Amino acid sequence: MNERIVTNHPLEEDQFETSIRPDSIDEYIGQQEVKENLNIFMQAAKMRGESLDHVLLYGPPGLGKTTLAYIIANEMGVNIKTASGPSIEKSGDLAAILSTLEPGDVLFIDEIHRMPRFIEEILYPAMEDFTLDIIVGSDSSTRNIKIDLPPFTLVGATTRAGDLTSPLRDRFGIVSKLQFYTVEELTEIVKRTSRVLNCEIDENAAIELASRSRGTPRIANRLLKRVRDFALVLGDGNITLDITNLALDKLKVDKLGLDDTDYHLLKAIIEKFNGGPVGIEAIASSIGEEQSTIEDVYEPYLLQIGFLKRTSRGRVVTEKAYEHLKIHKQGTLF
Repeated sequence: MNERIVTNHPLEEDQFETSIRPDSIDEYIGQQEVKENLNIFMQAAKMRGESLDHVLLYGPPGLGKTTLAYIIANEMGVNIKTASGPSIEKSGDLAAILSTLEPGDVLFIDEIHRMPRFIEEILYPAMEDFTLDIIVGSDSSTRNIKIDLPPFTLVGATTRAGDLTSPLRDRFGIVSKLQFYTVEELTEIVKRTSRVLNCEIDENAAIELASRSRGTPRIANRLLKRVRDFALVLGDGNITLDITNLALDKLKVDKLGLDDTDYHLLKAIIEKFNGGPVGIEAIASSIGEEQSTIEDVYEPYLLQIGFLKRTSRGRVVTEKAYEHLKIHKQGTLF
C-alpha cells in the first residue's frame, strides 16, 4: 500500500526537511507564543551562564518539534545528540548517550512517551541531579555504578502527552504545546521553502498549497515538492495556481487537505454507525485500522476542522462534514 501524501508522520522522502530547517528562533515561522517564551528562557539561561531547563514539546506530528530542538541547541551554542524513545531499550543504551554529553549540550529524545518505564526511572536522577545510577553485571555479581554527568538540557518530544507518567512530566521545567498552523503561517513557510529549493511560486499558488496542508508544515513542504515536479514537466518550472490545482487534484488532496483515507473514515462512521456516536474500537474494527493510528494520524485534523466530535458516548460526524461530503444526514446523496 502506498503511503498517504497527507500523513503527518515522516516519510522517506521527507529527508530533505533537514536541509530546509531554519537555524534560529527568528527564522522559525509560527508557534508565536512558544517561540517568544523559549527565547526569554534561553536568553535568561545564557545570562546566568547555566544550561537551559529541560523542555517538553508536545502536539501532533509534523509541527516542528524536532526543528525547535535543533534551534535550541543552535541558540544556546551547544551540540545536540538525538535518540528516540523506542530505541533506548537497555540502561547501557542510555548510559552510552548520556556519557558523551558536554556541559550544556542538548539531548533530544523523540517519541519520549514510548521509552520503557525502567529507563525512565534511570533518567530521573540524570535530569534532576545530573547523576546516573546504573546496575551492571549478572545476577551473581551485580554492582551499582554512579556516574556524574555535566549539566545538560533534555528536550523531549511527544505526540501523546497523556501517555507520559506524572513523575517524568514534572521534571520538565518548560512544557510547550505546539498548535496547528494558520494558512497565513503555512503560506510563509511554503514561500520560504520554495526560495531554499530555488523554485518560483506565485502568491495565490502558495496560499492554495497552504490551505490544503492540514495545518502542518511537514505536509506543506511535501506537497510543494510534488507540485514542483508537475510545474517542471507540465509548465516552465514556475509554480502557478493552475498547476497547483491540477497537481493536488491528481494527488487526490481536496480543498481542505482531505484525502481518500479521511473520506473512508468519515463515510464508515456515517454508513455503518449512522454518523455516531460510536466508540473508537468499533471504528478501528470497521475500517481495519489500529486504534492508535486513528487517534494519532486520522483524527487530530478532522477534530481541528470540526468534522468530528469526541463525546462521552463516542465519535460523532458533524453537520459540517456531511455538507463537505455532500451527504444528507440520513445517509443519502444530495
